[in-house]
Amino acid sequence: MMSKLLRSTIGIATLALAAGIASAQQDANKPGDYRLSPGDSIKVQVYQNPELSFEVRISESGVVNYPLVGPVQLGGLSVSQAEQAIAKALQKENILKAPQVNINVAQVRGSQVAVLGEVGRPGRFPLETTNVRVSEIIAAAGGVTPNGDDRVVVTGQRNGQPFRKEVDVQALFAGRSTDDVVLQAGDTIFVSKAPTFYISGEAQKPGTYKIERGMTVQQAIAAGGGITNRGSMGRIRITRTQPDGQKVTMDPRLSDVVQAGDVIVVRESIF
Repeated sequence: MMSKLLRSTIGIATLALAAGIASAQQDANKPGDYRLSPGDSIKVQVYQNPELSFEVRISESGVVNYPLVGPVQLGGLSVSQAEQAIAKALQKENILKAPQVNINVAQVRGSQVAVLGEVGRPGRFPLETTNVRVSEIIAAAGGVTPNGDDRVVVTGQRNGQPFRKEVDVQALFAGRSTDDVVLQAGDTIFVSKAPTFYISGEAQKPGTYKIERGMTVQQAIAAGGGITNRGSMGRIRITRTQPDGQKVTMDPRLSDVVQAGDVIVVRESIF
C-alpha cells in the first residue's frame, strides 16, 4: 500500500486516479514496473530473519550498504530484481542458503517530474511506474486552472537528446488525441497562462478576457457583456501587435478570429 507520506506528496485528484496509484504501488514488485532510483527509501525484509531487515535510502550512485554484505547496486533495478540482487548477495556471503527477500518502496524521491504554471497544485510528483502519462500527472496536480492554456509543454531528455512536446490537453481529455506522452524522470510539464484579449469602449463589461479556442470577434464582444446602447457592432476596431512588434489597427469582420493581445474597441454609433 502507498505510504501516508507519498499520499500527502502527490495529492488525490480523483477517486479513479487514487485507485490507479494505489494499484501501481501494490504492483511495484512485478518485473518491468517501478525501477528504483537514487533518493528512494526502501524497506527490506528477510523472511524469518528480522535482524537482516532494515530501511535505507538509495544513494546518489544507486548503491545501498547492506548489513554483513556491504554495497549492493540497486539503482535502475525493478523491485523484484532488487530483491533477487540482495538474495544473491546474502547467498554469496554464506549468510543464508535460500533467503526470501521482500522490498517495499517507502518513499519515492528519485523518479519525479515537475509540474509548473497554471495548475491547482504546482510541485514535484513521483513516477511510481514506467508508464505514467501526462494526463495522470496533470490530474494529480489538481488540473489546469481556469486561467491556464489548453496546451501544455513537456520538456526533458530522450536518449540523451533534448525533448520538447506540446500537448493539447483539451483534446487529450476528450479522447481525441494520441499525444498522452509517457513521462520520464526529470521531465517538466509547464502550463502557461491562456492567451487574452482586451475589450474597451462601448462594451458592457470592459476588461481582459481569456481567448477560447477559435473565438471570433462577435464571441469576444459577447464575453464582454455585449455592446451598450451607444455602441455599434458595425464600428469595431482592433489594434494588434505584429510579430515584429509593430502595432496595426484594423476594422475586422465579426467572424474574424481573435488573436492573443488584441485590443478590441467598440466605438459609438454615428447615428
